[in-house]
Amino acid sequence: MITTYEAAPDIDVLTTAFPIPGLGFVPINAFVLHGSEPILVDTGPGVMKDEFMTALRSVIDPADLKWIWLTHPDPDHTGALAQLLGDNPNLRVATTFLGVGMMSLIAPLPMDRVYLINPGQELHAGKRTLHALRPPTFDNPATVAFFERKSQALFSADCFGALLAEVPETASDLAEDELRDGQIRWSTIDAPWLHSVDTKIFAENLDRVRQIAPSLILSGHLPAASGALLERMLSTLHAVPQAEPFVGPDQAALMAMTA
Repeated sequence: MITTYEAAPDIDVLTTAFPIPGLGFVPINAFVLHGSEPILVDTGPGVMKDEFMTALRSVIDPADLKWIWLTHPDPDHTGALAQLLGDNPNLRVATTFLGVGMMSLIAPLPMDRVYLINPGQELHAGKRTLHALRPPTFDNPATVAFFERKSQALFSADCFGALLAEVPETASDLAEDELRDGQIRWSTIDAPWLHSVDTKIFAENLDRVRQIAPSLILSGHLPAASGALLERMLSTLHAVPQAEPFVGPDQAALMAMTA
């Protein structure tokens, strides 16, 4: 089931809690930024495309969308992308060159509808300015997150995600240890390369987010988080390289679970 809520004035969240057997739930979020050039950030999971479109229509007429910002071309972020492009001839997709290449293996993007953007560059959409950046953690090399200046919100792609026992509407509703443990577990699964990262460089990447000082953090896999949680969440990410690596169930465990 996909539901919606308002994270901030003129920003709606479309969200579902996807079950991961034995690990809890991972939120899967997309976002609508309203304005003179409305923006959709990601397009939901493929297995819930029809539900996603129903939820989207409850907050905006898809024909009014001007932009899709594709944080990265994973199946949980691209579910309704082809349908939206087919239904709305004026819609453009902001993504990276690599993102276009990856999508060409699934559902090729029409190049006249693509807006290529790299970290450090900006997209101007009406009164909104979207500053593209590479988040400190990611699971796809095409990932491009952004900071939106009008709302002071950081749209962080997979970064700051969490695996949770239950998914509340805001991250502030989570106990401190639940948020920390959920984010560490998610990061060890989603970005296992963190265990071999240069910790000094990683700390510098975290500092870049600290310097942005967003008032709101909107992750693809965490309930909306107030900027008051930023320092705590950055400290959690800083601890991930030393955390126990995730090892998934093997065939023997699968046989035991299905017996």
